[in-house]
Amino acid sequence: MAVETRRVDADEEGMRLDRWFKSHFPDLSFGHLQKLLRSGQVRVEGGRVKTNTRLSAGQVIRIPPLEEKPQLSAADHLEAEEAKARGEAPPRPAARSARSDEDGEELAAPAVRRASSDDKDARALKDMTLYEDRDVLVLNKPFGLAVQGGSGTYRHVDGMLEALRGSDGQKPRLVHRIDKDTSGILLVAKSRLSASTLAKTFRSRSARKVYWALVPGVPRPSQGRISTYLAKDEAAEKMRVARHGDDEASHAISYYAVVDNAAQKLAWLSMKPVTGRTHQLRAHAAHIGHPIVGDPKYFDIENWPLPGGLQNRLHLLARRLVIPHPRGDKLIDVSAPLPPHMQQSWNVLGFDASHYDPIVDAPES
Repeated sequence: MAVETRRVDADEEGMRLDRWFKSHFPDLSFGHLQKLLRSGQVRVEGGRVKTNTRLSAGQVIRIPPLEEKPQLSAADHLEAEEAKARGEAPPRPAARSARSDEDGEELAAPAVRRASSDDKDARALKDMTLYEDRDVLVLNKPFGLAVQGGSGTYRHVDGMLEALRGSDGQKPRLVHRIDKDTSGILLVAKSRLSASTLAKTFRSRSARKVYWALVPGVPRPSQGRISTYLAKDEAAEKMRVARHGDDEASHAISYYAVVDNAAQKLAWLSMKPVTGRTHQLRAHAAHIGHPIVGDPKYFDIENWPLPGGLQNRLHLLARRLVIPHPRGDKLIDVSAPLPPHMQQSWNVLGFDASHYDPIVDAPES
């Protein structure tokens, strides 16, 4: 394969570079793309770029020869784990057959996924679906399911979306992300144009997002605004509160409101992120002294006993999303139910999920 160049289409305006590659080269892993960027083999308009670089229509992207390897699908990986438990041989990746182009050069035929794998992923996605129309899919992502792949992560929503690739070749696209252990609403676009429109809406802060969390103690005041700068702590693999002007520090704003509490020992918080930084709500909850129950990275209260009947899992739910439809003719307003471990906690603590949520009155900026 030779070096090639491609021009960014008009409907790809504002798309992140890593998502552009995921759209055009779905077999290219994120880790491999990072290596190509670090070595300067991938360039935009002749310059070095990062995975989160936003593209503009008409820009030229340099693409080096890409080594693509067949991989197990999310469903295939699950089958492999089950086979291993039974002492059987794991399934092999779908084979690639050779074919020739007009010049006689041998090309690799695309891997053919087994229908059973597609069916399993399609059924799982259907079970997660809260809302769907011809442009948009809103999923209720369960606890523990990653949104995108990474080191050691085989099962993830982005991979499962391959099962919904249409006859036109378009695969549904992720519009945003939530953490692996955060449950709840995940927005997916069914076309490149819808993805571009919705991504711009998120960047303009026109989307209203509400999260529910369980924290130790009761924050004072009962409603408030959290404003900090956040930067990545590479060693701890989490975000830290930083100072304005620190390297890679980004301003982060969140609102919170106490919905209910259990004997002043635990509080049900409703939170609204204005900005969309990595781990923002988790870092902000810890910053005000009330880290989210079950958070393995940010819960820092020593010798805090987990109350009986509660599971030690992250108690954070992407509860509600209100966003203009990409066609501009209506609002999408979807709410996700409590995941099983949070529903169990709500039952133990006597919280009523239908309780009035005061966060709806919080500002949008």
